[in-house]
Amino acid sequence: MGKVPVGQSQAMHPKALLDACSELVRLTLKFDHPADAIVSRFFREHRGLGPRERATLAETVYTVLRKKLLFDHFAPSGSGPKERRLAILGFYGPGDFLRSALTEQEINWLDQCEKIKIEDLMERHRHNLPEWLVQPLKDQLGDGFWPLVESFNKGAGLDLRVNAFKAKRADVQKELAALGIKAVPTPYSPWGLRIAGKPSLNKMEAFKRGDFEVQDEGSQLLAMLLDAKRGEMVVDFCAGAGGKTLAIGAAMRSTGRLYAFDTSAGRLDAFKSRLARSGLSNVHPAAIAHERDERVKRLSGKIDRVLVDAPCTGMGTLRRNPDLKWRQNQTAVDEMTVKQTAILQSAARLLKSGGRLVYATCSVLPQENEAIALAFSEANPDFVPLDVGEVLVGLKVENAANLCSGGDNQQRFLRLWPHRHQTDGFFAAVWQRQ
Repeated sequence: MGKVPVGQSQAMHPKALLDACSELVRLTLKFDHPADAIVSRFFREHRGLGPRERATLAETVYTVLRKKLLFDHFAPSGSGPKERRLAILGFYGPGDFLRSALTEQEINWLDQCEKIKIEDLMERHRHNLPEWLVQPLKDQLGDGFWPLVESFNKGAGLDLRVNAFKAKRADVQKELAALGIKAVPTPYSPWGLRIAGKPSLNKMEAFKRGDFEVQDEGSQLLAMLLDAKRGEMVVDFCAGAGGKTLAIGAAMRSTGRLYAFDTSAGRLDAFKSRLARSGLSNVHPAAIAHERDERVKRLSGKIDRVLVDAPCTGMGTLRRNPDLKWRQNQTAVDEMTVKQTAILQSAARLLKSGGRLVYATCSVLPQENEAIALAFSEANPDFVPLDVGEVLVGLKVENAANLCSGGDNQQRFLRLWPHRHQTDGFFAAVWQRQ
């Protein structure tokens, strides 16, 4: 059922590896922590695992998460613990290797499952999405719904952002090529390179020098929309791990002052090593208690540009975080929109007259995107909405109209989709304060 990595050979006994996969599936399906955190912890607790075994374990778990409804449909006809049945269905590796770990009864069951034509099954077993998510996507995409489903289930590629403060894209591309890594320029971001596979990048000299960071092209475009200039006062309001902060700081050529605000001191601490590598001296990370923190009040009316990459359900990142669709629900969406509205309103107070505000999410749900942006515009007549298509054209982004939606000419908002743009799902709206 899983994909077969070329030339995979396993040092671990098949039965032991399948047992480990079953245990990791069991832990992940509790949904009490993000899947990537559970996988990382499992690897820390089992240090003897080799790289191939780690790949098998991680990809098996992610296949189960992506195809959970399909596998839940197949599982009852098998025997043994459910997590073992799911691990068998999602196993990432050669079929003969897997079968050598199975009982005769399990082999017969797996053969029966593999004979079933997926296209003959009910929709829910084909799209593998929770019901609350299906209709909002169908309403927006129509015939594009199934291509989106396919892209969610394929997994994500790997994009790099070249640190324009230190390096040139062509030079980094050549250095990667010399190491046997093919990197092609991203179609929209002038800083981006796209890589096939998952090479170990953090051991490369160019990475250690801070010449590039791993960052989805969509995320790079959000930083571009802010269009921060040399010498300005800028705030990244929900900085998180700091990827967009670093892109903005490089665009400012390490001049001016760039505040990286976040409510998680832990995330900002983790950001410090990336900041040190980047060579930027204009970035000032600061943990805030909430969006109305005293630090925010002190800067009110003084800032040239503010990016609000708001906390969201993350429904645009299902290629790389398939567990999110099972860990969220409609109630969570409703709660998130209240938080997003409050954060955007507070961040807007920072801007001086003529300043630019960008609101963004990595969600594909209109409630978290267009609805928030339109309500903000209505409540704040002194913030004039800018046409994102025009902003992107001004930034010399090719085929800018293909990246936009909304309004009469369909270019009011940035709207990125995995199946159309090979990025995560992103939204952005832009305003200028009068």
